[in-house]
Amino acid sequence: MLLEICVDTLEGAQAAVRGGAGRVELCSSLSEGGLTPSAGLMRAAKSLPVPVYAMIRPRSGLFHFSPEDEGIMLADIDAAKAAGLAGVVLGVQQSDGHLDRPLLERLSAGASGMGRTLHRVIDVVPAPLSALQIAMDLGFERVLTSGSEPFAPDGVGLVKQMVNQAAGQISIMPGCGLTPENVGDVIRATGVLEVHAACSIRVPGDPAFSDFDPAGGRFVTDEGEVSKMVVALSNAIAS
Repeated sequence: MLLEICVDTLEGAQAAVRGGAGRVELCSSLSEGGLTPSAGLMRAAKSLPVPVYAMIRPRSGLFHFSPEDEGIMLADIDAAKAAGLAGVVLGVQQSDGHLDRPLLERLSAGASGMGRTLHRVIDVVPAPLSALQIAMDLGFERVLTSGSEPFAPDGVGLVKQMVNQAAGQISIMPGCGLTPENVGDVIRATGVLEVHAACSIRVPGDPAFSDFDPAGGRFVTDEGEVSKMVVALSNAIAS
């Protein structure tokens, strides 16, 4: 059972590895759902002893991207490849909400030789099982999903359908809202082989820098929380 941790700092990535993560999803701005990390952060993350996948998402908001956005995304894929990262995390949709297969094909061509994860765009398309088939057709390694619900524990029915449809050709990786307390139930209900989590804690902000520090503090990846999730995964496998 593999645990992927999403992070937006090098310190967070290092904490994830110390806690037992088997893979890192590297982002910036997790508070915005995860955006493309800087080229410098990509290069620094190459030193980690686990595979690192870079989020390719040039801005927050929905996943309908312009031709200008496409150029930026291709350049960011090149940066991830130049940094020596294992893979990229992609997801794009058309203006009607459906997965944008032609753009995914072009981005996938740019990422030739790298692993690819389809992110939670699949949770906001009108036909997630059709989107899963596109991901399979394009050779994606895995799909990150909450089962089209805000939190994965509430979407186990669809996640299980995806696992059945995938039939081992592509990995279905539930994520969002997973905790050490509920991850075992999700695994048993779906039969997945990897999960995705943040394992973060809130740290308070500094009132002296209120113009720059997020109100109420910010979330950081915590080694102890990652370790708790690893233990919960081990217990789920053993039960």
